[in-house]
Amino acid sequence: MSERGENVGRYYDEAPFGAEVTRLKEFSPVEYAITLRHLRRRLRDATTVIEVGVDVGLYSEMLARQGHQLCLVDVSAKLLDAAVERLRACGLEKQIISVERVSATDLGCFQDGAFGAALMLGPFHHLLTLDERRRAVSEAERVLKPSGKLFASGINRLAYLRDLFRESPEKILARRDFIGQFLRDGNLNPEIAPPIGHAHLTTVDEFRGLFADAFKEVAFVGVEAFSSPWQVKLNELSGAQAEAWLDLIGKAETLMPDALGMADHFLYVGERQ
Repeated sequence: MSERGENVGRYYDEAPFGAEVTRLKEFSPVEYAITLRHLRRRLRDATTVIEVGVDVGLYSEMLARQGHQLCLVDVSAKLLDAAVERLRACGLEKQIISVERVSATDLGCFQDGAFGAALMLGPFHHLLTLDERRRAVSEAERVLKPSGKLFASGINRLAYLRDLFRESPEKILARRDFIGQFLRDGNLNPEIAPPIGHAHLTTVDEFRGLFADAFKEVAFVGVEAFSSPWQVKLNELSGAQAEAWLDLIGKAETLMPDALGMADHFLYVGERQ
């Protein structure tokens, strides 16, 4: 792997175990639930899936339960081990085809057209240069079959500014130069944003345009829509209430383009030509 890939891998190897599970289930339940809905809706027939950026295997488990065969890929050995153990504990280890510690920018260990679907729900958060992001898109296109589906996640650049204003607005003067650069390139570092480290946050046009030449767009949504800063409220609701709100969020993200600007995450769903 590249030096950057190794650095990202070490970052996650050293991060508190299960941090992403806690984030998704406790603090970002709308993001998790809406992403699951899109995966279930658009991957109805069992296929071979390459999941690049598995974390501890939350999405892997859902895909395995649906009968998909999985190739698990991550730059972190610790996360790969955790994902495999999750599936093993659920009795789903037979759904695993292979486990590879490689980067989204170089999937050379996989054959052309090997997969019916590809998940990249984390890699684009850590690819700091346009060249790296383009290579990841090119690799996704290469390993997918014709009409294969790509699911890719990007973080809204405005989310950092919103959280800075909410949590530490007094830092605006000290970070003025950094913010000017951030607005241009979208890149964060561990000193500025320790929870995510070296990261790239994107815009609607930038992220959407990244895939335009390689894929036919099936969907592009602002995952959390209007619920972004208040996602934890979902965990306080009854099952029926939660489902009703998720239905409404799903309608908003599909029918109202304004929802893109309010969301923390963008989800791109594309089909290989």
